[in-house]
Amino acid sequence: MPQFHWRIPVHGCKGDLTRPHYTRGTWGPQIDGNLTPAVAAGQTDGAPYHDYLLEVARAAEIAGFDGALIPSFPDSEDPWVISAAVARHTKTLRFMVAYQPMWFDPLYWAKASASLQRLSGGRLMFNVITGGGGPRQLWWGDRIAHADRYRRTVEALDVFKGVWSGTPFTYEGKFFQVKDAYLPEPLAGQRLPELYFVGSSDVALAAQGQHADFDLTHLEPFDNLKLKFARVQALAATHGRTVRPGVRFNIIARPTAEEAWDYVERAWANVNWDAVEQRARENGRGDGVGSFRANPKRGDTVQQHIVEDLWGGFGTLGSQGSPLGFVGSYEQAAALIDKYIDIGVDGFVLSSTPALEEALRVGEEVLPLVRGRTAAPLRAHG
Repeated sequence: MPQFHWRIPVHGCKGDLTRPHYTRGTWGPQIDGNLTPAVAAGQTDGAPYHDYLLEVARAAEIAGFDGALIPSFPDSEDPWVISAAVARHTKTLRFMVAYQPMWFDPLYWAKASASLQRLSGGRLMFNVITGGGGPRQLWWGDRIAHADRYRRTVEALDVFKGVWSGTPFTYEGKFFQVKDAYLPEPLAGQRLPELYFVGSSDVALAAQGQHADFDLTHLEPFDNLKLKFARVQALAATHGRTVRPGVRFNIIARPTAEEAWDYVERAWANVNWDAVEQRARENGRGDGVGSFRANPKRGDTVQQHIVEDLWGGFGTLGSQGSPLGFVGSYEQAAALIDKYIDIGVDGFVLSSTPALEEALRVGEEVLPLVRGRTAAPLRAHG
């Protein structure tokens, strides 16, 4: 059965996508009308944004999602801290920590992971990211070239998995060297976290073939996705492994397609183009490969960015991840998900704005209609 995960907005959120700035959290201007913390007459109510993140996680759990992606950016909360809080305030929801292997020594990564597994009852997962280069990669102090970043990722995972069982492990690599390293009891032997792995270059796909459980990709045109998944499977087969395809995308679903597109049109009318252009200048282009590129400009219409049965303007609305995502009715959304399941997609990471209300909407209105998830729809169509 496919896995469905929701995305936790660790860098601020809006109560309405049509608003031009964040209205939840302290990542946007602190003005009247903001929530968590609320601002009135220039004073805040002291409510921490972390409480909102926990509400999103609980909503995802209640709505039937299997887990939640907890991303990481230079301008965001730390996913490890948020994950520990989510683990203590949920019962079944799994949490997928976004992690670059340069952030911790792999031995410490293994130890911290085993501790989180004990704390949560085995609910930890990872979204392994190697970094797309450019200014954001430099923010972390990482100047290693693209191919070597993936070699470092492979070595880190070699060590991570090598010490997991508790048996003394020795390793000599270009980036990491350990001798007789191990996890102590009772950390050793915890459930090994599943790895959702991103990357589309040849070296990224080769790394996935060695270590990934899921090949997680942003949406691309349909035929591009099929080609990428086939390449990963072929590379995994050379290691005697199987890698399951996964997709990550934004979704706006409503009872009718007209309602969904009306919401997008209203949001598009309020785009702060000065901020969009400034963000593009600051982020620049990295050396990542494979993500669909979109370049909306002032004066463009919503319809200009329809690609197949997807829409390519989510990045302009401030959504993180691929610009390609879904807009339409609940039934159309379920049909799209079934289309991906039919080509072998086994993991979905979905997101929308506002994260709290949309987790309930997508979980309660779209997922029950997905035929690939159940033997039959849970309610009648039409």
